[in-house]
Amino acid sequence: MSGGIIFGNRLLDVAAISCFSAQFYKVFYPLLKKEKIQWVRMFQTGGMPSSHASTVVSLATSVCLLKGANSIEFAIAMVFSGIVLYDATGVRRQAGKHAKALNTLVDSIEKRDGIEIISEEFKEFLGHTPLEVFWGSILGIVIGLLFRGYIAG
Repeated sequence: MSGGIIFGNRLLDVAAISCFSAQFYKVFYPLLKKEKIQWVRMFQTGGMPSSHASTVVSLATSVCLLKGANSIEFAIAMVFSGIVLYDATGVRRQAGKHAKALNTLVDSIEKRDGIEIISEEFKEFLGHTPLEVFWGSILGIVIGLLFRGYIAG
């Protein structure tokens, strides 16, 4: 395999395309809810679909297509994907919930006491719901399969 754009690696190219596709979708997703396009979503975490999921699943799909399901490389990609998906729906999602609770608490104290505790709010939109990870994973599989000819080189 040769000739990829990112470090000469076609698998990295496919993973980057998958990540970009998920992020790009997030920009226009608000239109489905009759809201405005949100260009800022291109560079934010969280939301539908999970770009973390689409990236690692497209990588695992691409490795499977190139090296086979019995390969060591595919096993590594699957374990890596599992950790990222678990983190997106577990740890990072909980961190977002904690940030929301802290923001509410700080806001209440600041209003009550008239003092500023922090200058900016904690970021609440960190993790993903299982549904966001599911659709990100589906997107990753689809993109991996769409680029199978490119992967084979």
